[in-house]
Amino acid sequence: MILDAARVIVPFVAAFVIGIGIAPLITHYLYKHRAWKKKGGKVGMGDGHGTPLFNELHKEREVSTPRMGGIVVWASVFITALLIMLMGVFLGEPFSSFAFVNREQTWLPLFALMVGALVGLADDILEVTRSSGGLSLRWRLLVVAAIGAFSGWWFFAKLGVSTVGIPFLGALPLGSMFIVFFVVVTLALYAGGIIDGIDGLAGGIFAIIFMVYAAIAFAQQQYSLAAFAATVAGALFAFLWFNIPPARFYLSETGTMALTVALAVTAFSADSLGEGVGVAVLPIIALPLTVTVVTNMMQIVSKKVFKRKLFRIAPIHHHFEAIGWPAYKVTMRYWVITIIAGVFGLALALLK
Repeated sequence: MILDAARVIVPFVAAFVIGIGIAPLITHYLYKHRAWKKKGGKVGMGDGHGTPLFNELHKEREVSTPRMGGIVVWASVFITALLIMLMGVFLGEPFSSFAFVNREQTWLPLFALMVGALVGLADDILEVTRSSGGLSLRWRLLVVAAIGAFSGWWFFAKLGVSTVGIPFLGALPLGSMFIVFFVVVTLALYAGGIIDGIDGLAGGIFAIIFMVYAAIAFAQQQYSLAAFAATVAGALFAFLWFNIPPARFYLSETGTMALTVALAVTAFSADSLGEGVGVAVLPIIALPLTVTVVTNMMQIVSKKVFKRKLFRIAPIHHHFEAIGWPAYKVTMRYWVITIIAGVFGLALALLK
């Protein structure tokens, strides 16, 4: 039991230390090359119009704070995984016991993390080098859907998984629709990635979510998956160290795309593969992401159908800013909500 816990804790701590070490180097590079948006502000989703309230709150920071801070997260994960694997190969025991990269549990979430990171990085590079922005939303959604489709196919065809665990009810068979469901969940999580809009908000939320899934996987004795999720959380805490107000950099697309697609694969991996519940509790564990997506949809529908806005700004965390909440208060209250929701979701997932 102690060794199993160490297999999760060691990479968690290692990713944090490595992240703390590489963050100043990445920060120096990003500021040296002025890796921020050349034009502040954004266009409202669904109507193509400007967002004056958002721009008033954030426009200045957008053109002075670097993007691509997500490099700290995924680079720390990859470096940690590689170092532990190499130490196991060349030094043997006890280091080989801590290697968590394997075909059974972690190849797919690592693959999703890598692809999301690289595509998001391409978007960020385009964003900071040209005034017209990065990759179009359509192309980004296609990439995310493709990752979800491939992952869903792998689970269905290679691993024989076609069910989703439901608390108190057991496994729900989906048949080939499992692949479609996988794509929908992945896209929904990616949509929640727009929560990266206030200093410290997204980093803290994602760190808590991945910690909860590390606990679920550990309880299911999926120790490699637990180590992967804990490693991502450790890297996120390192990122958060530098993202606490005033943020040195933002997660941006290379961070949010990598994290959301990896989270989707992690949640499904902690489901039927672990003979438990991982996806059904995802809307609870990732409650802030759920609320972000829902409030955005409500705002769009209200504007289209009723010609009026429900919130001053959507998603709702910006609404709280607009009505006078300081940014740090929004962030800390979201952290508290995520912890409470995460503990509740964890309890549901572990009920037999």
